[in-house]
Formats: sequence, C-alpha cells, structure tokens
Amino acid sequence: MAFKIHNLHFKSPDPEKTAQWYIDNLGATMVRKVERPGGIVGLRLDLHGVPLNITGILPWQELEQFYGLEHVGLHTDDLASVIEQAKAGGSRILEELTTPDGEPCCFIEGPEGVRIEVTEVERWPS
Repeated sequence: MAFKIHNLHFKSPDPEKTAQWYIDNLGATMVRKVERPGGIVGLRLDLHGVPLNITGILPWQELEQFYGLEHVGLHTDDLASVIEQAKAGGSRILEELTTPDGEPCCFIEGPEGVRIEVTEVERWPS
C-alpha cells in the first residue's frame, strides 16, 4: 500500500475568516472554494506546499467533531489493507464512511488520540 499526504484539516465556526488568517499571516494561497448543499463551505489553501482544508462542522461525519486541527488526511491506494493492518496492530477504527465524492474513507485513532483520516483514491490528485 502507498500513502500520500492529502491535507491538514482545520474546523472553524467561520472557515472563511480562518482561511484569511492563514493567507494574511503565513502567506498561504487560496486553491479553491467549494460550496456544498446546506451552506457547507470548504476551502483548500496551499501553505507553501502543505495542503490545508478548512471547513465548519460536517453533517455527514458521525464521529464527534471539534474546532481546531481536526485530523491529518492521507490518501491510499488500498484502504482495506490499511484498516486490516490498523486493527491487527491494535488501533481503533473510529468511523468508516464514504465521502461526498464517493471515495471510501475511515478515521483511525493514532497515538495520543490524533485522528488520521485515510481515503482511498483511484489516482493521486495533484
């Protein structure tokens, strides 16, 4: 199985204000803004090569959500093997779901409670 950093995901009560802070204070650039049904806004920033996602609370995510650094996102080419290996190693699978884009995904509890989102993709996005 292979991995690629997909994003650091921040959740905020005001995603656009938070994104603007990263732009104004750390030189991030806006990559795209996505508006989903229900007024859900998602922003993708490039922080000098580090992809940042900034959203509010997401209604499709059942796992408890909070503001701040919510999780580290990874892409993989073999989610089933990742889940199997995590379980075999004693890690907790916090949630399995399908993203709004139809990609299989899970949240794994890492050391010190860090959430790791792993999403299977057919091809590596740029």
